[in-house]
Amino acid sequence: MRVGKDYQGVLKRDVEIDEFRYDEHFTFVETATHQTVRRNPRIFSGRYITVTRWADGSYHPNFRPMPMREDLTLERYALGVYNELCMALGGLVEEE
Repeated sequence: MRVGKDYQGVLKRDVEIDEFRYDEHFTFVETATHQTVRRNPRIFSGRYITVTRWADGSYHPNFRPMPMREDLTLERYALGVYNELCMALGGLVEEE
């Protein structure tokens, strides 16, 4: 299995024991899908950006069409993009 790739299937616990401390063993059986799966699923959709996950597991932010309003300034737009990037990538990117 590759990291970041979506798999369709069933995950089954092989051992049924009521105790807490034992080595659990799981088996995953992949099922064939007849449905079309979105190629690059959208994981975040905001007012200014969307973030999609590609097949290799990487995340790609995309700018949405810029809203033309009288009250929109460059600073507000940049702050909105920054805030949405922080929301979208906050739980996905590890901090060092």
